[in-house]
Amino acid sequence: VKADMCSGCGICTEKCPSRKTPSEFDMGLKNRGAIYIPFAQAIPKVPVIDREACIKFKTGKCGICSKLCPAGAIDYTQTDELITEKYGAIVLATGFKTMPLDKFGEYGYGVSKDVITSLELERLTNAAGPTEGHLVCPSTGKEPKKVIIVSCVGSRDVSGRGKSYCSKICCMYNAKHAMYIREKYPDVDVTVFYIDVRTPGKGFDEFQRRAVEEYGVHYVRGQVGKVVVDGDGKLTVFASDLNSGRKLMLNPDLVVLATAVQPSPDARKLATMLTASIDNDDFYVEAHPKLRPVESPTAGIFLSGMCQGPKDIPETVSQAGAAAVKVVGLLAKDKLLTNPCTAQCDTSICSGCLACTHVCPYGAITGESKQVITKLGVRETRTVAVVNNALCQGCGACTVACPCGAMDLQGFTNQQILAEVDALC
Repeated sequence: VKADMCSGCGICTEKCPSRKTPSEFDMGLKNRGAIYIPFAQAIPKVPVIDREACIKFKTGKCGICSKLCPAGAIDYTQTDELITEKYGAIVLATGFKTMPLDKFGEYGYGVSKDVITSLELERLTNAAGPTEGHLVCPSTGKEPKKVIIVSCVGSRDVSGRGKSYCSKICCMYNAKHAMYIREKYPDVDVTVFYIDVRTPGKGFDEFQRRAVEEYGVHYVRGQVGKVVVDGDGKLTVFASDLNSGRKLMLNPDLVVLATAVQPSPDARKLATMLTASIDNDDFYVEAHPKLRPVESPTAGIFLSGMCQGPKDIPETVSQAGAAAVKVVGLLAKDKLLTNPCTAQCDTSICSGCLACTHVCPYGAITGESKQVITKLGVRETRTVAVVNNALCQGCGACTVACPCGAMDLQGFTNQQILAEVDALC
């Protein structure tokens, strides 16, 4: 589909006769056509064609979408292409993924259709979702009478299976989901199991207390040990109540797992391409947590959203606006001031080993063949390290790695530092 011609009217997706493929976005509860929009908020809102499901590609006959498209945007000859462009700044907004639950088999996810994640519940209760907003048990299609929400599935996990950090958003959306269910289905009993409730935002704690005080949501401080699925598909939840010290055995109709969030799988690969810094959890690291919170240590690279760490929508929006302002401020200037404290190479003693190029996190050092004059006054041509001052950030990693001492920082050479120490002593 030609994105520059498509108006996003959706006629092609509605009229496609091949509707046998379960929708990945709708938990398999609803089929999609061979031409479809991946999800409602897709940007640009342009349909894509599933070649394996499309009749045109299998038999060469159908082509209904092409005939009905008023803009003539359907093109069956399109192929993937690589586009090369030059940009003055890059904003990293790679988003997040929920953590796979293959290491948490005790919760029964994948065994029973009635054990779902919070994102799946969000889609299930959406008016544009597979059930048009009606809360049902995926296995039976009937309205549940008892719902259990399990917090911190994979978050704050010290066993090594999950993530050690808090996912930050779970406590609030658990309260939101519980309140929504209780408001729309007053007869449904909702229980939330939690380790502790973390609601530090403006009005967040009051929002969570409303779920308990006004909507009658049961909050139980304790962990779910196991979800057992019997032969008839019924669920049995074994849990503990830490406040009372009791062991609980409950029989819910629907179990919702608040799974941990993690960076996009491509975050580390992209960080390597852009020489951006990442932490042990593959979140991008900002230049300074307080003074430069949306800037990467690499000049011209900015951060936005959950690529930097778990955060909610208001925080993501404010950070995106801040990153945009930083980009505008950068591109609006006719001239840029660079850091004068950059690395320099003494070519007279450089051995050409290029160890500095391997440790430079910014890719600012390359090896080039040059004519140099050695300390003995001999003129010769050999490979030496060359520093790109526009890319160098003056971190000093190359000065430590250089075995022959040829690399120094301008203004902070070894001789200058030793002279300062001698003057002080």
